[in-house]
Amino acid sequence: MTNQPKPTTPLKRPDWLKVRAPVSKGYHEIKNMLGDLKLATVCQEAICPNIEECWSGGTATFMLMGDTCTRACKFCAVKTGNPKGILDHDEPQKVGYAISQMKLDYVVLTSVDRDDLEDLGANHFAETIEVIKRNRPDMIVEVLTPDFNAVPELVERIIEAQPDVFAHNVETVESLTPRVRDRRSQYRKSLKTLELAKEIKSSQYTKTSIMLGVGEKDDEIMQTLKDLRDVGCDVVTFGQYLAPTNRHKKYLPIHDYATPERFNYWKEVADDMGFLYCASGPLVRSSYRAGEFFMKGVIEKNREKEKLLKQSRPTFPSA
Repeated sequence: MTNQPKPTTPLKRPDWLKVRAPVSKGYHEIKNMLGDLKLATVCQEAICPNIEECWSGGTATFMLMGDTCTRACKFCAVKTGNPKGILDHDEPQKVGYAISQMKLDYVVLTSVDRDDLEDLGANHFAETIEVIKRNRPDMIVEVLTPDFNAVPELVERIIEAQPDVFAHNVETVESLTPRVRDRRSQYRKSLKTLELAKEIKSSQYTKTSIMLGVGEKDDEIMQTLKDLRDVGCDVVTFGQYLAPTNRHKKYLPIHDYATPERFNYWKEVADDMGFLYCASGPLVRSSYRAGEFFMKGVIEKNREKEKLLKQSRPTFPSA
């Protein structure tokens, strides 16, 4: 692989990045229900191209703590501002109800950054996990969290709630992080957050995502993958950066469109480096049905092993 040249003319979106608008009845029913409950999903807020496929296939990504982020990453479509400490304390119960109506078996919880809160939103996040697990012990819960400033106690609060997968995105290579992400969202801080999750619970599955198309070089991607393996990250996804609005095109223009062959190359590299799983493709996002399907299989297999192990342990009569 060679480093991608900087474009000198406006880029035309290639055919492999064109998707049809959602049209199914089920999609619109779910959209209306979420609106009635005043719940946000990252599927909608981030203008995800896979929204209909995921909603119809038993997965969805809920965005907790409102639709206003205290950080302003240049690639992100979520609005920014100061929520002034406002929280919907009924949200954990609402999310549980929505999950029951959507007949999900794999749910992803993410959130906006809430630097306005003393605990950065960690307790609210954890409470939502606990409500879901209490109502549906078999539900597979993946969390895609903020960095919580890499504060061990806050990451531990999330891990104690027993998510099945702990995800936090590095988003891009280290050299581009200051240009792509909010100044408070630092590359090394993100690595530390992933590392803390493993230190707190060694068996915890961890996951991250990298965007292509913002000017990254191949040697930088390779170093990022090495850094991720060094902190024990299990799963990595690669997707294409797509500027969601004209404003985003101005502040963070698309540098290039990575070809399907390039995505395949990085999947092969990640597999060879020992990642448990890598989903890589132009329309892949951090919460992506193919990756969730794989993780569902791994987690269910581990649950069955634990169940058989408990059954095989000898029991002794009480004195």
